[in-house]
Amino acid sequence: MNPLYTQRTARLIGREKVALLAERAVLLFGAGGVGSFAAEALVRAGIGKLIMMDADCFDPSNINRQLGATTATIGKKKVDVMKERLLTINPDLQIETYAEFYLPETHAGFIAASGVNYVVDAVDTVRAKIAVIEEAYIHHIPVISSMGAGNKLHPELFEVTTIEKTSVDPLAKILRKELKKRNIHGVKVVYSKEKPCAVGRASTEVHPSPGSISFVPAAVGMIMGGVVIRDLAELA
Repeated sequence: MNPLYTQRTARLIGREKVALLAERAVLLFGAGGVGSFAAEALVRAGIGKLIMMDADCFDPSNINRQLGATTATIGKKKVDVMKERLLTINPDLQIETYAEFYLPETHAGFIAASGVNYVVDAVDTVRAKIAVIEEAYIHHIPVISSMGAGNKLHPELFEVTTIEKTSVDPLAKILRKELKKRNIHGVKVVYSKEKPCAVGRASTEVHPSPGSISFVPAAVGMIMGGVVIRDLAELA
């Protein structure tokens, strides 16, 4: 690793912590609005290994909020685009990508076998979120999960807490119930008390996609990345 790449980070947290981060591995689920910025934060801070899983390809609706989405990447796999980008930041990064959708019946044992030090859940489907959290929890691997970033306008209202302490957020409500059923407690999440809003929703849409804007998912991803880096480097 080029020492100039991490010199400013070392001034902040010390060379020993930078060296520690270079030895750590993170498993990231989701390379979209939240996940792409979490990946960026992790790699720029000097994480040594990153494993990414996301089955999707970029489409034009992603451009307003996803780091890898441009007019040049439409139709390309998100993990492929992000891998190329992240390796231009740190060519020495160990990176594995899987253009797959995580499900317990198809990826049983995947998290346990990954050998990572932390799991980041940035997927947007309830079933996958529960499965990721449950496997990480069972195998005592630290995990952080993103709650709803759609239909929100105030990134400054997001906070880090445990799932039991969340409120307002509809996704968090479902996760609280499902994780309690599984006797899973104390999972770190990033969530907001901001009530969801979507003033531009078309009245003809039966199951509309959430509204989104550039700066909210980005903020959530950066917050998640920050939590992971502080935990792995044992920072206050």
